[in-house]
Amino acid sequence: MGRDEEEDDNGGGGGRERTKLDDVAVHETVPSLLLDGTGLVCVTGGTGFVASWLIMRLLQRGYSVRATVRTNPEGNKKDISYLTELPFASERLQIFTADLNEPESFKPAIEGCKAVFHVAHPMDQSGNETEEAVTKRTVQGLMGILKSCADAKTVIRFFYTSSAVTVFYSGGNAGGGSGEVDESVWSDVEVFRNQKEKRVSGSYVVSKLAAEMAALEFGAKNGLEVVTLVIPLVVGPFISPSLPSSVFISLAMLFEGNYKEKYLFDTYNMVHIDDVARAMIYLLEKPIAKGRYICSSVEMKIDEVYEFLSTKYPQFQLPFIDMKNYKVEKRMSLSTKKLRSAGFEFKYGADEIFSGAIRSCEARGFL
Repeated sequence: MGRDEEEDDNGGGGGRERTKLDDVAVHETVPSLLLDGTGLVCVTGGTGFVASWLIMRLLQRGYSVRATVRTNPEGNKKDISYLTELPFASERLQIFTADLNEPESFKPAIEGCKAVFHVAHPMDQSGNETEEAVTKRTVQGLMGILKSCADAKTVIRFFYTSSAVTVFYSGGNAGGGSGEVDESVWSDVEVFRNQKEKRVSGSYVVSKLAAEMAALEFGAKNGLEVVTLVIPLVVGPFISPSLPSSVFISLAMLFEGNYKEKYLFDTYNMVHIDDVARAMIYLLEKPIAKGRYICSSVEMKIDEVYEFLSTKYPQFQLPFIDMKNYKVEKRMSLSTKKLRSAGFEFKYGADEIFSGAIRSCEARGFL
């Protein structure tokens, strides 16, 4: 599902704990040859879960980063010290204010960049916006950013963070009836609408589909290299102070008082946050990278997740779930053959995915 927010502001607070991952690649400051040694890139939605981790890894890799953040709608200054205090941030991180409702506002951040990672996505936190309104905001914001990329004349490659919802709902013949889908498959909105047990909103599915298709089409028409990373639930440690929705969903069984069956899936398709950032940087530095790439490394059935969490973390009281009678949304398996064939290797499994997420949640008082 990969719920990448424009601003990851769904509650919480607290300090940042040090994780083992903090020591990984800190001294690997070799700029990409593809970027001619200048290494200037832009990351939109910089305060979110995926974007903040990507910024950290880009800085560690030697890139100069321009991150866009949205103005706080309440007028208060947002604490972004978890970005500005990252290693190398004082030397190579610039913060720009931009909003998807004003696509032109991204232009100053993009000018002069060699690559743009569009991670921001407008989330309807209130649930009151229509599907059409959310989709319009998403696509108009995207197109404005793409136009700024084209006008800049310096952007070599554009990355759009897509979601597995763009491939999950493709009908019974997907993958030749194997139950596995790859990058050639696109979700059918009507198949999604006919789902009896839904776990995501229609506006999220439709807007993600429309945006990914629009990005690829723009790239083909305007000679811009467009790469879309199709991600499922992104889980693992986080440096952002608030609780990422994908982490909450993956650990829904552990949150006492907040547990709701609507957050459970038949199949959990997941990927570690660091593998997402590593895949993006890997595809940035490859001489040739084009089109869609599914980035998913772990697949577990609901009973496997339950058994794993109850065995590994007995200190948490998991709710009773009647697995035989529980109705959940069915999910397809995701093929990562294209990404692996490109030479990328996933580094993290279920142990690291859950342990990293739980450590971060405990450090911030969420668990």
